[in-house]
Amino acid sequence: MKRAVIVLLCLFAMTSMAFASDGSFDRVKAKGQLILGLDDSFPPMGYRTADGEVVGFDIDAAREVGKRLGFDVKLQPTAWKGVINSLYAKKFDCIWNGMTITEERAAKVNFTKPYILDGQVVVVRFKEKRFTDYKDLGGMIIGCQEGSPAVTAAKKLPNAPKAIKEYEDNPKALLDLKAGRLDAVVIDNVTGRDAIAKQVGAFKTLPGFISKEPFGVAFRKEDNDLRAAVQGAIDAMIADGTMGKISKKWFGEDITNPETW
Repeated sequence: MKRAVIVLLCLFAMTSMAFASDGSFDRVKAKGQLILGLDDSFPPMGYRTADGEVVGFDIDAAREVGKRLGFDVKLQPTAWKGVINSLYAKKFDCIWNGMTITEERAAKVNFTKPYILDGQVVVVRFKEKRFTDYKDLGGMIIGCQEGSPAVTAAKKLPNAPKAIKEYEDNPKALLDLKAGRLDAVVIDNVTGRDAIAKQVGAFKTLPGFISKEPFGVAFRKEDNDLRAAVQGAIDAMIADGTMGKISKKWFGEDITNPETW
């Protein structure tokens, strides 16, 4: 996994050097606002509280970046399935919502370097006794969020499930799991851990990761100036410990330091 992350970092560095000044950062500075596209049902990266406020790790990190670069952050919730198309339709300036960096996505968007190393895990009901490992899920009904890496991970399980049901968002899949309509849910580790913490006694994870995946902020291919400015602010936040503090607030530990990956 470390080798894969290093290759991605080199790819991003070469991509950055390949672009001339494009005015994208100046455009955001001029309007004083970075519009951030996100799925607002992806806790703890970005989600709505009971009173409708959108909060999360990515929200705090983006606002700190905006503070350092001199612009506000506006949140634009959007359907995750078409999020890249919405980015190129200019409904927002970037996608900042725990987006997994994949080769397919990197061909379409301009990613920052990874800021969190996440992975896909399996969540089951807390009292579930049939499974001791994700390898035990052959012939079971698995839920995941449509358009997410969880779908790919579920299809690559060592023993094929009976069915893979795709949901608009993770909370809906977890509701069906809780109700007994699913045997398990494949989900991002950060989201699974958040659900377990908030619904004590409802869920647990099976041991191990199905896959390990880096998160990045995605920009349009032509918006390299904006990406470089945001990357510089993120790098500074990691170096001075600010990202670590935000991470501890949401995860209880610092999972943003590449040296620990």
